Amino acid sequence: MPYALKRFLIYAALILWTIIALFPIFWTFSTTFKVAKDVQLGNIIPWVDFTPNWLGLRAIGLSPDTIFTESTPRTEFLKRFWNSIQASVGASVLALILGSMAAYGLSRFSYRWKIWRNRDISFFFLSQLILPPVVLAMPFLVLYKELALLDSMVGLILIYTLSVLPIVIWIMKDQFDTIPQELEQAALVDGCSTWGAFFRIILPIALPGMVAAFILSVILCWNEYFFAALLTSSYAKTLPVMVASQTGSQGISWWSMAALSSAAILPLIIIGVFLERYIVKGLTSGSVK
Repeated sequence: MPYALKRFLIYAALILWTIIALFPIFWTFSTTFKVAKDVQLGNIIPWVDFTPNWLGLRAIGLSPDTIFTESTPRTEFLKRFWNSIQASVGASVLALILGSMAAYGLSRFSYRWKIWRNRDISFFFLSQLILPPVVLAMPFLVLYKELALLDSMVGLILIYTLSVLPIVIWIMKDQFDTIPQELEQAALVDGCSTWGAFFRIILPIALPGMVAAFILSVILCWNEYFFAALLTSSYAKTLPVMVASQTGSQGISWWSMAALSSAAILPLIIIGVFLERYIVKGLTSGSVK
């Protein structure tokens, strides 16, 4: 096969896959500016198949004609948006702190408890990702009711921390495994304590992995719906729950759901565009030892 033809086919396949991958995002953003008739007819291309309308943004109080006036929908949207930020960032920071210390211990020390070794403990943490969240629904619902954590930001942050902690431990252990122990030994000889060597020597080197773990944790927490719907009702409800609640007696309000979905997707797109290199660097820095 000629090189030019081979190159053309590769780029054609990549362009086709890009269109397929980005079409759901395009459909979501375009539906924000549709009315019921355009949604039902499946119109896709703005100014060709349909005339854009502010109905979706008006439903959340962000249209040009409502943004400078009092709006109950906008207040509700901003509250849920802020709840998602608090829960995602709070849980990610807590998981990063706990996960980094746990990963450091598993990387640097040998543990033995009956038949359990470091490898078994690491697999136990990783195996938590296999467990379906619905299995934990009843236990956590009863536990949170007894601890008065239902519909609270503290409760949501704690459950999110547990959800992303295995991923943080997995990423950070791989980071610490690639850092030579001789650096810590030299720091100890120079007078640093164990904690001093950890904070002054190890963490700066492992910073790319920490950034990657934090970003991935934020994304996973931001998109989480099951526990947010199960354990919250009004005060701590997050944006994904608000998106899923756009139904009424007359059916689904597609334009308002699309507007909320667009608002939920936009921060993740910004993170992906501007921080992609940090994610890749953090996830691949431990691949070469």
